[in-house]
Amino acid sequence: MKTSSARLWISVLSTSVLLIGSTKLSHAQQPSPAPHSGQFQTAEQHFKNIQVLKNIPADQLIPSMQFIAASLGVECEFCHVEHANDKDDKKTKLAARKMITMMMAINQANFNGDLEVTCYTCHRGVARPVSTPVLPADAARPPAQVHDEAGPANPALPSAEQIGDKYLAAVGGAAALNNIKTRVQKGTIDAFGKTYPIEIYSEAPEKRVSLTHPPTGTSVTAFNGEVGWLSIPGGFHPMTAAEGEAARIDAELRFAARLRELYKDFKVLPGEPVRGRPTYLVVAKAPGKPALNLYFDQENGLLLRLIRFAETPLGRNPTQIDYSDYRQTDGVKIPYRWMLARPNGAFTIQVESVQQNVPVDEKLFVMPEAPPAH
Repeated sequence: MKTSSARLWISVLSTSVLLIGSTKLSHAQQPSPAPHSGQFQTAEQHFKNIQVLKNIPADQLIPSMQFIAASLGVECEFCHVEHANDKDDKKTKLAARKMITMMMAINQANFNGDLEVTCYTCHRGVARPVSTPVLPADAARPPAQVHDEAGPANPALPSAEQIGDKYLAAVGGAAALNNIKTRVQKGTIDAFGKTYPIEIYSEAPEKRVSLTHPPTGTSVTAFNGEVGWLSIPGGFHPMTAAEGEAARIDAELRFAARLRELYKDFKVLPGEPVRGRPTYLVVAKAPGKPALNLYFDQENGLLLRLIRFAETPLGRNPTQIDYSDYRQTDGVKIPYRWMLARPNGAFTIQVESVQQNVPVDEKLFVMPEAPPAH
């Protein structure tokens, strides 16, 4: 399999958007978490030649590398020797270690160790940060006048409870949602200019398996309410605890009804327009769960966009899901189109058929044995 093709499908094109990264992240290199055993490995214990991020959890090293790649707009080979990640042959890798050390020192000295300054603060998606202000194309135009008068006051925002109630009513109400026990969705996934079949099997309250069928073989993303996993032919990845919590949110079959059960801390802000629709932004937080930015249509109350953030030792990796094409199905309104994006990739799922309260094979939710390490 060519590297570009493998990278496409090891990114596990599924509804959870839990991108593993590249062909280098094989089962042998990515640590397999033992969520119930209490075992813990540091990055230094699991990987070779770790010089800076020695004491972070081993399963946080790859997400940290993904954050660096997204912040600089580069691929793994920008710093690493292909098929020999532990080598120090590239100057960019040595520079990256110095930059990480500098970033941590700045945060420790000025922000009590909080990640206020990250790689993205300076790089903004380019390998070499710009230190001189860039003039706009219309720089010859006189500067705009600054007005001291206060602008129009923002209208009073509804409470998080009011927005949640409107959302729940918009999708059919708690009774209708609680009546849905299973859901089977079939459609297509459009990624990197190619379209393939996809099937998604869900069971209340929080089990979901998606099967994508590219020419290279079926890729799987699954969460069974306790643990999750991702696989492609020849590759297997048990989800880390953080990945599992993100997958749990995606798997919630009754998300509108359970939102206030899952999250307790809400903040309402004016939201940016989503596909031309004015929105309210609800920021939801809870210990041990990914922070969520939820954009609700001001008029009809439907959820138009969800952005979740995965914490890494170097910064937060965002995942954005846009929902559209809502249709009434068996008394509940669900989106038939999802557009999913992360800094290193994006794809669209279009649902073509939905069946609810039909039998789903429970074997789909049993995590297979991990293949032996190569």
